[in-house]
Amino acid sequence: MGIGECSRLIWWFATMLPTLTLLFDSHLENPIMTSLFRSLLAALILLPASALFAQQVAIDQLDPEMAVAKKTVDGLDWYDVTQWGVEGRILPDQEREQWFDRFPASAKGEVTSNVWSLSRDSAGMMVRFKTDASEIHVHYKLKKSRLAMAHMPATGVSGVDLYARDEAGNWRWVQVTRPSSQEMKVKIVGDLAKGMREYAAYLPLYNGVEFMSIGVKPGSHFEGLAPRPKPIVFYGTSITHGACASRPGMVHTAILGRRMDMPVVNLGFSGNGRMDKEVGDYLTQIDAAAFVIDCLPNMGPADVTAKCIPLIKQLRAAHPSTPIILVEDRRNTNDWILPARQAHHTKNHAALKAAHASLVADGVTGLHYITGDTLYGDDSEGATDGSHASDLGFMRQAMQFEPILRGALGEGR
Repeated sequence: MGIGECSRLIWWFATMLPTLTLLFDSHLENPIMTSLFRSLLAALILLPASALFAQQVAIDQLDPEMAVAKKTVDGLDWYDVTQWGVEGRILPDQEREQWFDRFPASAKGEVTSNVWSLSRDSAGMMVRFKTDASEIHVHYKLKKSRLAMAHMPATGVSGVDLYARDEAGNWRWVQVTRPSSQEMKVKIVGDLAKGMREYAAYLPLYNGVEFMSIGVKPGSHFEGLAPRPKPIVFYGTSITHGACASRPGMVHTAILGRRMDMPVVNLGFSGNGRMDKEVGDYLTQIDAAAFVIDCLPNMGPADVTAKCIPLIKQLRAAHPSTPIILVEDRRNTNDWILPARQAHHTKNHAALKAAHASLVADGVTGLHYITGDTLYGDDSEGATDGSHASDLGFMRQAMQFEPILRGALGEGR
């Protein structure tokens, strides 16, 4: 019996019950028979209602948008994040070698082997959910045994970084895991203030993820939130990839996502962000709000001259009105005392400016430009090792990217 038929049957019995009862009461003097008749009517009303409820339960079980399955283990309800999806994972309908890879399997053999290997890292991925739980647990397994780097802690390389919206709707930091092994099953935070709220968990930057589940106490409400459409897409180098943030949520791409309340895609490839056409082939398939091309730290002036214009024209052909933002490389924070490094940045900037001017002269519209001289600030304190951003450097970058992005998106919408 369908939902519509059940509803109509319930309505008919509810409407006719008083009339039928009076009719039979007037003809049935035996109170026992009258009682039996009323019981029969009640059963007839409850039958379609039960059928309706049973069908609704079946729909809940079949439609992952209406219910998220849980698995209770060790006194906790565990929810596999792949059931509702993560942000930052492009082309989700395409086959992957592993679920948390940034590129689909078709990219293997198309992009360079280095880019493919780096694309197995979960940089930029973020899972959202709502819960009223008093504590939140996470269970995940990492692909690589190397949990940290000499200039970047395990919390950034391999950690899961948790944020939540406060009462004003602003994103605030909550806690980060402290990885000590490839498989982590830990309480990330406890003794939470009462109330339902939205959370966002950022995945590791320089490690990959094999599986990930969120755990809460039984009886807690839990709702997985599907990825939002129209992300800002960043294509870049190790800096975009996340070096050397202390936590995954401190990369400028993540900061901008929170400040602008938009999804982001992080296609940073450490040492290998080089404006490759083959990467462009995948960029063109993304329904993006904007494209940010930030590859100069891995390029020289000749490369910029040869590759920038073709990549931008490739993007513009596929997306005629989507804003495209070109970003100069940051000056190393010690280039004030390294003349050769200073000259390299100056020549790189000149090459990108020339490419931008040529594109504009050719009639390419919707282009925007971010200069690099002070992306890390002007006090030499914005980087961990001169080249890669510290948390301070990432925040400074985000503050300079934001007005350009807001202006570009206002134009593109």
